[in-house]
Amino acid sequence: MEMYQIWSRRIALGAFAFVLLFLSASADDVVVLSEDNFEKEVGQDRGALVEFYAPWCGHCKKLAPEYEKLGSSFKKAKSVLIGKVDCDEHKSLCSKYGVSGYPTIQWFPKGSLEPKKYEGPRTADSLAEFVNTEGGTNVKIATAPSNVVVLTSENFNEVVLDETKDVLVEFYAPWCGHCKSLAPTYEKVATAFKLEEDVVIANLDADKYKDLAEKYDVSGFPTLKFFPKGNKAGEEYGGGRDLDDFVAFINEKSGTSRDVKGQLTSQAGIVESLDVLVKEFVAASDEEKKFVFTRMEEEVEKLKGSASRHGKIYLKAAKNYLEKGSDYAKNEIQRLQRILDKSISPAKADELTLKKNILSTYAA
Repeated sequence: MEMYQIWSRRIALGAFAFVLLFLSASADDVVVLSEDNFEKEVGQDRGALVEFYAPWCGHCKKLAPEYEKLGSSFKKAKSVLIGKVDCDEHKSLCSKYGVSGYPTIQWFPKGSLEPKKYEGPRTADSLAEFVNTEGGTNVKIATAPSNVVVLTSENFNEVVLDETKDVLVEFYAPWCGHCKSLAPTYEKVATAFKLEEDVVIANLDADKYKDLAEKYDVSGFPTLKFFPKGNKAGEEYGGGRDLDDFVAFINEKSGTSRDVKGQLTSQAGIVESLDVLVKEFVAASDEEKKFVFTRMEEEVEKLKGSASRHGKIYLKAAKNYLEKGSDYAKNEIQRLQRILDKSISPAKADELTLKKNILSTYAA
């Protein structure tokens, strides 16, 4: 168990900088094109690959993560632009270039507005090969390390049956189309909860480890099972397969407070029993505040796990309130927000968001 924890922490730390850069940059690395800027960006001094898409199109949604990888990988290639056009919003532009289905991907050579249609596979690697050939570049696709824990017969029990973890497991088969479609969403789920020490998002190749699939009654792919701290027999996951659905499920089952981007929500760190006492504390006279503070200390002593850690933040905030006055919470919230508005690590953002959320109960 200790070896797994050390291993998982090392992977998380080692991959952190690259993942943060990759995920935050990718959406910006695909140039959004419109009637206003199309001819300023395309047909000029660099070649351009353009995806004509519709927001509601299922094939476009499936392509999106691959196309974002492509944009991120070609970001520094000055001779190539990777762009996209929303055809729902810019119908005339799409009509001008003969777009009749979605997604349509076209290559515009340097200095030309006469496109060549892309007919190959819709993967980042295949698209990169095409762009390299047409644009004379030699770019490799940048691959972000996965946050999904890969299970085998050797580590299954150690990871999944760990009584201190809530574990979501996808049983998949490499040839399964639905599994391939789910993969980018499942990766985003793992990324959203990567800083939660008590939550593990994992998968198992059930085609390779048939004995484990049979043991847990897996008969179709993908099958998702949740193994919470209190039930290591496993529970069937029957919810939706959108990112929002998975995030809501984990938050409900594990008591976490993450949004789809992995950021803490405004409810993170809030302890209901302490909130009641904070209201009394704020409304009390200076002398009564000391008595309420003693009751808060007694309540924190009863708390366990993450609630206990959050309780200590409540107490520190109360002490500072007593020492620095009623404006302390408001001023500290403003200071923390200024730091949060800067580029900081996700772990630091978590720490400051918890403090800010708890301080808000004193400033209400």
